[in-house]
Amino acid sequence: MSLVPRFLRPPRDHAFLFGPRGTGKTTWLRASFPDAVMVDLLDANERRTLSAHPERLRERALDAAARRSESAGVTYVVVDEVQRVPALLDVVHALIESQHRFRFVLTGSSARKLRRGGANFLGGRASDLRLHPFLAAELGDDFDLDRALRWGTLPLVVGAADPADRLRSFSSFYLDQEVRAEGFVRDIGAFSRFLEVMSFSHAAELNVAAVARETAVRASTVTGYVEILEDLLLGFRLPVFRRRARRRIASHPKFYYFDCGVFRTLRPLGPLDRATEIRGTTLEGLVAQHLRAWCDYRNRGHRLFTWRTRSGTETDFVVYGPDEFWGIEVKHATSVRPEDLRGLRSFGDEYPEAGRFLLYRGDRRYLIDGVLCLPVSDFLLRLHPDHPIADAAERAT
Repeated sequence: MSLVPRFLRPPRDHAFLFGPRGTGKTTWLRASFPDAVMVDLLDANERRTLSAHPERLRERALDAAARRSESAGVTYVVVDEVQRVPALLDVVHALIESQHRFRFVLTGSSARKLRRGGANFLGGRASDLRLHPFLAAELGDDFDLDRALRWGTLPLVVGAADPADRLRSFSSFYLDQEVRAEGFVRDIGAFSRFLEVMSFSHAAELNVAAVARETAVRASTVTGYVEILEDLLLGFRLPVFRRRARRRIASHPKFYYFDCGVFRTLRPLGPLDRATEIRGTTLEGLVAQHLRAWCDYRNRGHRLFTWRTRSGTETDFVVYGPDEFWGIEVKHATSVRPEDLRGLRSFGDEYPEAGRFLLYRGDRRYLIDGVLCLPVSDFLLRLHPDHPIADAAERAT
């Protein structure tokens, strides 16, 4: 598969770039900074050398700067998977404080090891960037909704000859290399059960007590496991939107795996599982990862929420920010029934200033009781961080 241009913009200053393995961080870095000093800590020799002698990074950076002419501008230094040698951050901080014109981009697939080790986060001098799985608009004509719902949009998997095998390898890799090797959990068997049990909480309200019962561990252990998933960027919780709430609002967040293909791989299937239920949660997860990426890439302070009352009335997503306020519902159906709009109607009663639309699997755009119903594939293909959500909604046909 040819190189797919990404929507993430290169930083103008120092930056941490976080994203799960397989999201294409290294590929993006090499395309964005072709002349940078590249330090790859996945390389065993590189890692051993810099672990023993972190000051070697200073020598390489100064040597690269000395070879550049004054008119060449700043010297970019990229450190890939910096959490593997946290001591390098002290060297980076010292170089930032020096008079040399350096720009550092430091990548990682987990901030957990850095935080646990009390690593130097550069005193707030570096911005925090996130790289997500492909957006539909990044893939363009290569985006296929049915394929995305089956295999996800992780760059490591998109275009793979055997996506099922690639996803299985991805899941086992995280267990072996990130969780087991780094000693994040003591009982790897319990954590493996937890990953499977959590697949039943994908796109659903997170009930820690219920997950603990199914996993056969304490609730406090499950809370720690969920934090590990978030620190490894493998999952995220959506808080409940409660600004100026007049109704009694639910308190538990919803949980999503970061990619719907990873969710499908972890979710066990059997005779009692309904295919429609799996497809529905998969589609909701795909929309969630798109909206979350849009918020991060747009970089204007937008946040993603869910909305649910104590009585069970809910709207899947709320996008809230300086210039955006939307309630969004997702249905895996080719037609829309009046009862499908109940949650959006209630959300509109609570927040009349918010825009509302429903995404579904049909191919027509129409209005029902003031709620716009849009083909989900068209909306995703037109969702671009350079444009407001209204543009994607208006252009979806």
